[in-house]
Amino acid sequence: MNILVAIDLSDATETVVNKAEEIAKALSAQMWIVHVTQPKPELLEFDAGPQAERDFLAERYHDEHSQIQEISARLRHEGLKATALLVQGETVETILAEALKLQVDMIVVGSHGRGMMSQLFVGSVSQGILSQSNRPVLVIPNTYLGAVLGVDA
Repeated sequence: MNILVAIDLSDATETVVNKAEEIAKALSAQMWIVHVTQPKPELLEFDAGPQAERDFLAERYHDEHSQIQEISARLRHEGLKATALLVQGETVETILAEALKLQVDMIVVGSHGRGMMSQLFVGSVSQGILSQSNRPVLVIPNTYLGAVLGVDA
């Protein structure tokens, strides 16, 4: 079994990973820890901007890559098969494309529950994945995340 765990490197990440870890242990599953970073539109057009901007983006990507590598290493230390992937693109579309490419059996994602106005203007990654995925999706809800993290949801 293959499980894609979509993380955003927020405070909720560890809770989402821990829940996916429980499932992976029970099912002897391979875990794909996926973080989607969105490139600036100029990068897609090969106009990378001034050197300071390129350096900032390079450092950000390096930091994000290091964080997901640490998560993957911890999971491997726990005896799981885990691989970290840092990919660029639009979040929902990229997660779904990776799920297809990796032939995963399940997608695990957290839900921040930011409210209707935020979803109206920004959208919801978990909602987008739920509505477009042809694979089972486990959404760790904001209320669960809040209870585990000790904050009000």
